[in-house]
Amino acid sequence: MMNTNPKNRREEALDYHSEGRPGKIEVIPTKPYSSQHDLSLAYSPGVAEPCLEIEKNPEEAYKYTAKGNLVAVISNGTAVLGLGDIGALAGKPVMEGKGLLFKTFADIDVFDIEVGTKNTDEFIETVKNIAPTFGGINLEDIKAPECFVIEDRLKKELSIPVMHDDQHGTAIISAAALLNAMELTGRKPETTTVVVNGAGAAAVSCSRLYLGLGIRPENLIMCDSKGVITSSRTDLNPIKREFATSRDIRTLAEAVKGADVFLGLSVADVLTEEMVRSMAKDPIVFALANPNPEISYEAAMHSRPDIIFATGRSDYPNQVNNVLGFPYIFRGALDVRATAINEQMKIAAVRALAALAKEPVPDIVATAYNSSRIAFGREYLIPKALDPRLIVCISIAVAKAAIESGVARRKIEDWDAYALELESRMGRNDKLLRNVRSKVLNSPLKRIVFSDGDKPNTLKTAAHLVADHLARPIMMGDRKRIERVAAENNVDLTGMEILDFRSDEETPRRARYAAMLHQKFSRRGLSMNEAMKHMKERNWFTLMMVVAGDADTSILNYSRRYSKALEAVKALFTSSTNKTLASMVIVTTKKGPMFFSDMAVNTSPTSEELVDITRATAAAVKRFGIEPVIAMLSHSNFGTDNEYEASKVAKAVEVLHDRYPEIIVDGEMKADIALDKKTRNEFYPFNQIGDRDVNTFIFPNLSAANISYKLMEKLGGAEITGPILVGLPAGVYLIADTASVRSLINLATIAVANAEPGE
Repeated sequence: MMNTNPKNRREEALDYHSEGRPGKIEVIPTKPYSSQHDLSLAYSPGVAEPCLEIEKNPEEAYKYTAKGNLVAVISNGTAVLGLGDIGALAGKPVMEGKGLLFKTFADIDVFDIEVGTKNTDEFIETVKNIAPTFGGINLEDIKAPECFVIEDRLKKELSIPVMHDDQHGTAIISAAALLNAMELTGRKPETTTVVVNGAGAAAVSCSRLYLGLGIRPENLIMCDSKGVITSSRTDLNPIKREFATSRDIRTLAEAVKGADVFLGLSVADVLTEEMVRSMAKDPIVFALANPNPEISYEAAMHSRPDIIFATGRSDYPNQVNNVLGFPYIFRGALDVRATAINEQMKIAAVRALAALAKEPVPDIVATAYNSSRIAFGREYLIPKALDPRLIVCISIAVAKAAIESGVARRKIEDWDAYALELESRMGRNDKLLRNVRSKVLNSPLKRIVFSDGDKPNTLKTAAHLVADHLARPIMMGDRKRIERVAAENNVDLTGMEILDFRSDEETPRRARYAAMLHQKFSRRGLSMNEAMKHMKERNWFTLMMVVAGDADTSILNYSRRYSKALEAVKALFTSSTNKTLASMVIVTTKKGPMFFSDMAVNTSPTSEELVDITRATAAAVKRFGIEPVIAMLSHSNFGTDNEYEASKVAKAVEVLHDRYPEIIVDGEMKADIALDKKTRNEFYPFNQIGDRDVNTFIFPNLSAANISYKLMEKLGGAEITGPILVGLPAGVYLIADTASVRSLINLATIAVANAEPGE
C-alpha cells in the first residue's frame, strides 16, 4: 500500500519516476562492445551478414535479433487505469510500468509504444506497420468498444501473438479462481448461475471465457450502469446484445437473488450485504473494482459466514492480479514462436493456475507471506503473486497448448530442459526484498527505533513504514527539531512515536536502563554514574530499548567509522559464547541475490573467527528462505598457495567440514572458480559444492570484502542492501547516515522481518 497522505504520495511517486535516470526502463547491450573488432561485428560491416540471412529466411530474425524476446506494450491512452482518456503521452508511465512487470516476472524485454490517434483504422495500421520488430503485441488501456475491434483485426492480420490484457488478464485469473471456488462448493459449470456487474472490456472477456469453461449462456446475467442488460432494451451495442437476457429482471438486486456467483468489474459499494444474503448457499463473490471493491471485505465477511470472496487487492485473501497471467502467457507464446494467443492457450493458463493452487506451497512462499497454513481452500483459491513456480507452471501449459492447437512454429522436445531454462533465465530483480516485505505485511506490527530520528531521510523512511503498515517507528531525538525537520520535508509524523531521550520526561526510563546496564557490567568496572552517562548517548539508549523489550529492533546511524559505531553493540551483545560479530550485505545481481560477508567488522579474521562468521552468515541467509551455498574466498585455489591468508581460510574450511557438515561450503578458492561451476568441477572434482550455484561469499579480510562489494555497486550496477549484522542475538542494524531513503527502507524492512516481538 502506498503512502496514504495525498501530498506525500504524489511527491513520492514523482520522485520515484524522476530520480536518477528518468523513467522505469532502459535498453542495454547484450554483446561485447569494448573493441573496434566488437563494433565492426555489431555494426558495419559485420551486421550485413545476419541481414542477408534474414532476407533469405525471415524466421532467422529469431536467431539473429532480439525479436523473439521482445514485446510491444501499445496504447493510445483512452482508458488508462482509473484515469480514463488522458491521452497517449500521459499514459506512457503506465506502459513503462507494464514493461517493468514483463521483465521482472518473466524476463521479457519491452518497448512501450504510445500511439497518438483515437481512430481505430489508423491505430491498427500503425501496429501492423511496426509489428515486424516484435515477437508479440500487448494491447493496453484502450477503451471499449474500440479495443474489441482492434484486437480482433490484429489477431487476424498479424502472425505474432496479440493480447489485450485488460480483457483477458482478469478473465484468466478470475476463471482459475472460479474453477476452484466451484470445486470447493460442489458446483458444476453447466448448472452454475453467474451475475456480472460491468460491461466493459474485462467484463465481456471474463463472460466469454466463463462460457468457454462451461457456464451456460442462459445462466449468465450482465448488468451495466443502467441495470440488467435485457433483450428488450434499445440502447445496446452489438457487444452488449451478445449477453442480453430475456428474463424479466431490471436491477442488480433482482439479478443476484439466488445466484451462485457475483463478478464485479464496475464501481465501489454497489453490492450490499442484503444482496449477498439473497444469493445461493456458499455464494462466490469476486468484487474486483479497484481500488475499492463492489463490497468491502469487512461487509462481505459480515454478510454471511459461507461466502467465498476475492478482490483485486493485495491486503485481502484471493487477490485477482493480472501479474499472475500475462508475463507467463507471453513467455510461453514467445518460446514456441506462436502465431497467436488463442482460446486453447488461455484455457490452459486457467487450468494450470487452478491446479497450482492445489499443490503444497513451497517454504519460500510461506516465508514471504509469514504463514505456514497457506493451503488450498476458501482463502487460497489461486497462487500468490510471489510464487516462483508460476513461470514454469503457466509458461509450459501455454507453450504446450500452442503446440497442440497448431499455432506454434517451434517445437519443444525436452520439457524438463525447458523448465530449467525458465527457472534460470530470470535476471536482476528484487524478489528477495518483495518476499521480505510480504512477510512483514502478514505479521503483527513491530516496533523499530531509529537512533537518528531527526534526520530527513530517516523521517521519510519512517513515514513510508507507517503508510505501508510495515512497522511502528520510534524516532529518537529532540522533539522540536524532529517536528521542524518533518515540516521542512513535508513528512507527516502521524503514526510515529517521538522519544526525546535526553528530556526530563525520560528520566525514569534512563534510570531504569542505567540500572540494568550497571547490573550487567558492574563486575567489569562500570559505575552507576558511567551507566547514567551512557543513557544520554543515542546509540546506548537505542540499544537498551531493544534489551529492555521497549522496541523489537533498531536502526543505528553512523557518520564515519563503522567500527566506532559497533562499540556499544559489542559491549551489550557479545559474550563468551557469542564472540564474533560480522557484517553481511545483499548484492542484487543478474544471477539473483548474492550474500557477501564480512564487510565491515573483522579486519583480518583468524580461522576460528572465519568459522564463526560462516556459521552466522549461513543462518542469516536461511532466514531469507534461501539455502546458502558458500565459497570461502582467497587468492589461491585449494592449497595452491601456503601463504597465511590462504592457509587460514583452508583451515576454517577444514573445521567447518568436520564440525558442521550440514553447511554447504568449500574453499579456499578464487572468485572466478567460485562462480564457474564447470571449471570448478573439472579442475577440482573433489569440491563439496558440486553442481550447485554459489550464492554466499566469505572473504578472507575486511579490505577484500569491502572493496569487492563497492566495485560491484559502482561498476557492476548491483543494488546493495545492508550492511546486516550477523551473529547477534538481538535486532540491531547499522547504516551510514548518508544512506538513501530506499536503502533505509530496505534495511528497516529486513530488520522488522527478522525481529521477534518483545526481543
